[in-house]
Amino acid sequence: MDMPRKTGAFDELMALREGPLPASGEVTISGADPLFASPFRIGSTLADALAARAVAANDLWELRTGRRQKIAVDVRAAAATALGGEDMTLVRGADGEYRPAPLSPAVEHMVSLTQPWPTADDRWFLPHFNLPHLERRVLDVLRCEPTPASVRDAVATWKADDLEEAIAAADACGGVVRTPEEWSAHPQSAYLAARPVVEITKIGDSAPESPPGGEHATEPLSGVRVLDLTRILAGPTAALSLAEHGADVLMVNAPRLPQVPPFVRDTSHGKRSTYLDYTAVDEAARLRELVGGADVFVEGYRPQRMEAHGFGPEELAELRPGLVYVSVNCFGSGGPFGHRAGWDQVAQAVTGACVIQGNAADDGRPQLTPVYLCDFLTGFLAGYGAMLALARRAREGGSYRVQVSLCQSSMLVQRQGLIDDFAEAPGRLTTGEFERYAVIEENTVYGDLKSLGPVIRMSETPPRWSSPTPRLGSSPAEWLER
Repeated sequence: MDMPRKTGAFDELMALREGPLPASGEVTISGADPLFASPFRIGSTLADALAARAVAANDLWELRTGRRQKIAVDVRAAAATALGGEDMTLVRGADGEYRPAPLSPAVEHMVSLTQPWPTADDRWFLPHFNLPHLERRVLDVLRCEPTPASVRDAVATWKADDLEEAIAAADACGGVVRTPEEWSAHPQSAYLAARPVVEITKIGDSAPESPPGGEHATEPLSGVRVLDLTRILAGPTAALSLAEHGADVLMVNAPRLPQVPPFVRDTSHGKRSTYLDYTAVDEAARLRELVGGADVFVEGYRPQRMEAHGFGPEELAELRPGLVYVSVNCFGSGGPFGHRAGWDQVAQAVTGACVIQGNAADDGRPQLTPVYLCDFLTGFLAGYGAMLALARRAREGGSYRVQVSLCQSSMLVQRQGLIDDFAEAPGRLTTGEFERYAVIEENTVYGDLKSLGPVIRMSETPPRWSSPTPRLGSSPAEWLER
């Protein structure tokens, strides 16, 4: 028998929003799990987060116009967002036919190594190998070659806790594969459990600001300016969430920073891209000028990295009173692991998700879920928090910090309960079934694309992409006219 939800994700998120609950009939969520070979309620949790995000957009729309819209979210389409480009981005070939985009060799390599491996003390450890410089740090700790067999053999010589500490000391990424019970007893879990899944903190005073464009705006976030200093799924998805509701999102990266091209392709729709290196004095000065005209600043760097370069939340709130500063990380806003970096797979490992997924399989070996369980959910939650903060700024003024984490998202999914009959579920997702959500982008740097577009439906301002995914560095470091 299925385990019931301990609390509905939509209800939990609505409790973070000031004001009365949406009226009956305003929000419709249709469909149900299971949609993947997983016991987790992935589709319904994503749908709840997207519906909450739409409610936050509706709040801003009401502040502009006095009207509210009807919202609809399909659980199947929401679940498909977690597949990313592996199945939901098609590229047109020379014959004119659209086919699945080829999987990146770098991603295939990362996936082959970033798995739970047994340790010397009969536990499991997941080392993370994304991006060349981070892979090098892990390999230096393990003293092995970048092959599955070599990594397996090296991990087998370590005790799990010792390896976790060594990886952290090297500023690399990885985590002990814990059971849900072990995670629940861990001090980091206790820290996160005492805090909301989306933390919104007022960090400065400023006068109330009406949404830019007022009642003549065509979308909930029309005129809102967003600086996107993120890479690789969760952070870019947060900024994409704002672009879909009409924000002017300017991605800021440095040419020297490594990227994963398929992830850039799939999370950059509707954005512009510029190159600025915040570690260079002149370019940092230009970034500060951009902050002065921004409404939202989204960062996904290692904790304290922005503060070390003068771009922390307090500094920027002084520079631009009324700023909404969004931080996306792995372990949360504090606690004993709060200073550590991590990725989706690390969050799954440490919070018990890998054990739950593995126990549902035939061999019981810890496994990662078949989709990026935490990344996309965390991005949707960050977008939700940013819009809640913008609404608070409009009503009462102030600068705000919004904090979300991959571990909190994993814990939220687990609070939804588990499904028993997923293995024989007849409703598995298939490529090509979402034509009604498809968006075609021609002549992009990645070719002609057909992608899964925004899946939220709003009666007046359905989310959309205002422009195709751009070439990195293709825009000047300036804002569009409001």
